[in-house]
Amino acid sequence: MNNYRRNMLIKVGLILVLALLMFSSGYEIYKLGTSSSANQSKVGFQGVAPGGLRSQKQNNNPPSMPNGNNKNSDTGKLPNIQINNNGQLARNFRGRQNKNGRPSSMGRGMNSTANTYSVEVIMYSIIFIICFAALFIIGIRKGIKDFEISEKFLIPVLVGIALFLRLFIAVLLPEYSSDLNLFKSWAVSAGNSLTKVYSNARNADYPPLYMYVLAVIGKIGSTSAFSSYFNLLLKLPSIFADIFTSFIIYKLAGKHLKGSMSTILAAVYLFNPAVLINSSVWGQVDSFFTMLLVLAAYMLVEKKVGISSIFFTAAVLMKPQGIIFFPVLLFELVRLKSVKKFTKAALISLGTAALIALPFALNNGITWIFKLYSSTVGEYPYASVNGFNFFSLIGKNFAKDTGTILGISYHNLGMAFILLITIFSFVIYIKGNNEKLVPALLLIQISGVFTFASSMHERYLFPAVALSILAYIYLKDKRILALIIGFTITVFSNTYYVFLQAIKGGNSIGYTPVLVVTSALNVLLFAYSVKVLIDILRNRGGVKID
Repeated sequence: MNNYRRNMLIKVGLILVLALLMFSSGYEIYKLGTSSSANQSKVGFQGVAPGGLRSQKQNNNPPSMPNGNNKNSDTGKLPNIQINNNGQLARNFRGRQNKNGRPSSMGRGMNSTANTYSVEVIMYSIIFIICFAALFIIGIRKGIKDFEISEKFLIPVLVGIALFLRLFIAVLLPEYSSDLNLFKSWAVSAGNSLTKVYSNARNADYPPLYMYVLAVIGKIGSTSAFSSYFNLLLKLPSIFADIFTSFIIYKLAGKHLKGSMSTILAAVYLFNPAVLINSSVWGQVDSFFTMLLVLAAYMLVEKKVGISSIFFTAAVLMKPQGIIFFPVLLFELVRLKSVKKFTKAALISLGTAALIALPFALNNGITWIFKLYSSTVGEYPYASVNGFNFFSLIGKNFAKDTGTILGISYHNLGMAFILLITIFSFVIYIKGNNEKLVPALLLIQISGVFTFASSMHERYLFPAVALSILAYIYLKDKRILALIIGFTITVFSNTYYVFLQAIKGGNSIGYTPVLVVTSALNVLLFAYSVKVLIDILRNRGGVKID
């Protein structure tokens, strides 16, 4: 009877939380629709003006953008929704540079309202980390049995809570208006003429895949019925990608792990503060990118090389850093030693790339895609671009990548590390001789490249959270649970700290305790990831996992 009452109390409590979030998110969305100025003059919230600054009169720095060049300053006005060759929002570099050629330091005397809800967000993150760390410890020492509450009830309710929590904070919390304005300008331009977006929209430097998504949003958001919800529409693809990724985690964990770990790991991703901040608050697209990587890894582990090739190629055609992960597909093809499968995968990848890129190439020329990637790669000639990694740890955030260590430039040193990390991953994969190493190798690739390559942005490590969860599911090494928590901490700390400074109009992060501690932890996490993987191979020889 006591168990029955306890279960009923938990169920009622969860339903009440779901109902409260449904009402709260619905009310906040309703307020957007009833505010006549919601889309025209108030893109940001809590008094943050469009472009992330208070006004041009109060601050002479141009609005900061996470990508792009300082080609045109913004007066703080919303870009013309009817995109034309003269009226688009120009992407600006991360602010004015100081006399040393580095972007000026962040957050001095800026808008204090940018810190609204920051205490609550940080408290939520601390509680999340403590709760799930405790669950992981219990799982290691005692094992975690099935929950007494049916998963048929629990999973839909948790997904509902996670969805409406995202909608609530997507509208309520302060956001980085500059990025959303930029995505909005691309979306409207793509909605008007998808294949001409690169010629009509200024500074459209994302690869073509996500332009298809933005075109749909642009079509919907440009209508009078949905114009007030444009910013929310821009966040929805990443929000739904979060939910879908957690569903994949749940299904895979249910297949490979015992007890209630499938529910716990799905919840770890659903309610992860690093994930929430990126998709629901910042409005970035890393969740969508990560979903593609998770699907690519899953298909490769399931020996569906052809389908995996589609997702790996799609990832490259969504973000340039997708190239970091592509070698793992090649590792598997080398391991299979099949010319037929290699040829099939190559043709599928080329076909996928052509299908996605050709409509744009017809308007911009065959060499357009290569020019796009080359310009993007050379866009940030810095040792680090607010990525809390090795270069930031030694005080080189936003230092020119022509600087040297022992006579080697930061850029060349970063390239050397990328080569070494990729060779290490290849050796591990061939020696392990098991496709279930794929998520762990993808994790090594992104954590290693982020930590030791140059020009890394704060959000590039984001996929490490999902990939570390997949690595645990397939390898079942309990030490990987510590990596899940570790990468959650560093991804959240890096992303949220930069986000808070950015919406106050800042540019580059100074040498602060948060930067130093997070950077050092990222270095340690990569080293520990390498150690765990080497130990797995030593202890098991060829990796033979049930």
